[in-house]
Amino acid sequence: MPDRLSLDNIGAVLADHQPTLCPAAKGKHAAVALILKEGEQGPEVLFIRRADHPEDPWSGDVAFPGGRIEEHDRDPRQAAERETLEEIALPLQHADYLGRIDDIQGAYRPVRISCFVYRLHRPAQLTHNYEVVDTFWVPLRQLQDPQRNRQQTFVYRGAEINHPIIDLDGFSEGFLWGITYRLLQQFFSLLARN
Repeated sequence: MPDRLSLDNIGAVLADHQPTLCPAAKGKHAAVALILKEGEQGPEVLFIRRADHPEDPWSGDVAFPGGRIEEHDRDPRQAAERETLEEIALPLQHADYLGRIDDIQGAYRPVRISCFVYRLHRPAQLTHNYEVVDTFWVPLRQLQDPQRNRQQTFVYRGAEINHPIIDLDGFSEGFLWGITYRLLQQFFSLLARN
């Protein structure tokens, strides 16, 4: 049986996956890049930590690189690649495009998110723009560790909420929750089904 978390298996699963796309709706449409590379503990995924900004609803959050689709973008995938280049100076045309996972809708804000998966073959020099304060890689196996996955109560936009999170201690001062958490869980569920 193949290792579900191997990059070769991930590529094969995504090649066969027909993503479910959300219909156009009111609100914004954003696109993000889930970027993988081989690491010492197996495949690793790249995260950014967004800069603190009072007008950004995702201020300070851990996320995948990406952002809003602009009028001049050919399609959501191009938007994800453009945003990744703008935010962390990573040109994805040198990466392997592995596929797309299902779109999701924001739980608190009217936004539709499309997520595209890439594989890097060589180390990348990352340079942050003003929207990003940190980039870091986390092994996929660490993200599935039951010790890191739990419910947590915290304050979001002035209200106390309780949500599932992934503790990123040792990798970042933040934790993973919300849209990026949901995209990552969908990615893991897709791998588990195959």
